[in-house]
Amino acid sequence: MKAPTLADVARRAGVSYATADRVVNARGGVADARADRVRQAIADLGYVRNVAAANLSQGRVYRFVFVIPTGTNAFFLHLRMILGAVAPRLRLEKTELRIEDVAAFDAPSLVAVLRALALSPPDGIALVGIDSPEVAAAVAELTAAGVAVVTLVSDMPDSARHAYVGIDNSSAGRTAARLMGLAHARGPGRVLPVLGSLTARDHRERLAGFRAILAQDFPQIALLPEFEGRDRAELVEQALERLFDRGEAISGIYSLGAGNSGLARALARFEGTDRRPVVIVHELTPRTREALGSGNFDVVIDQRPGAEIALALATMRQISDRLPAAPIRPIIPAIIFQDNMPEPEDSALLEAAGLDHTTAPPGRQGGLT
Repeated sequence: MKAPTLADVARRAGVSYATADRVVNARGGVADARADRVRQAIADLGYVRNVAAANLSQGRVYRFVFVIPTGTNAFFLHLRMILGAVAPRLRLEKTELRIEDVAAFDAPSLVAVLRALALSPPDGIALVGIDSPEVAAAVAELTAAGVAVVTLVSDMPDSARHAYVGIDNSSAGRTAARLMGLAHARGPGRVLPVLGSLTARDHRERLAGFRAILAQDFPQIALLPEFEGRDRAELVEQALERLFDRGEAISGIYSLGAGNSGLARALARFEGTDRRPVVIVHELTPRTREALGSGNFDVVIDQRPGAEIALALATMRQISDRLPAAPIRPIIPAIIFQDNMPEPEDSALLEAAGLDHTTAPPGRQGGLT
């Protein structure tokens, strides 16, 4: 049987083709009674909108905005680099990419950026979530205006955002704890968690997962009070220098945020000795890559930013096209040692460009490695 066409829908609803087209493509200007007849005809006939044809006829260009925190956070600098690298190819595919700056861990700044974007709404916005009623309200205003909003890296599950794209941060923290426990050969130890801010959900979830597994399976390892370094390398370095100068016994460090260049500098005093703590950090950046290669860090848990960007773009496009949303599973992070470090940038750029064969479409991220 031939698939129903928009002309079939118009005939069934008793309206003109132009009216049916306005309803299907959500352009407004149609009386409620007529719009209801068109929607009923769509349901009766099982009509499926041809998104590609509609976009071609309308000359549509997708406009997507990534709201990225500023500062010296190497991971966010890496995100910007990847977005800049894939933007020219996306322009050929009728997709405009823009980056908006926002202060890190600053809810009022994020609200201001989102409200400014609402004045001329793009098709989609990807933002690093912050737990704040004001941010949630700004997100709700955008989704109500028809903007596809996805959270990236850190989620806001109680907001009106459409989807979260990223790793399961609690699982990442649990993985780090198990690696730390095994590195201690199931013996005693004292481990220091270093994070950016407890206002960031991803940092809270990583810390909670880390704490849970140590308590459950490695109770002989003591967890020291966490230090909030605001993702600033100089603050992390100064705090660790003070601890080391006091002779604080630390057998392990779990850095679940940024500021890792400061961590590496503070650890320089242990070079050539066997007294360096076991070090597990997040994100494969030029700085963590160097420290891992030199043996200053032991493990990097990388959330694969190229895959995150590719999935965020695909998800925003799907929502913008008003297609049924497929469930999105968390991206599986890479566990990287000195021995399996990938080549610089190549894999992230391939994933973001949609060229990596391991990058699955939305709803099929569970099998990524």
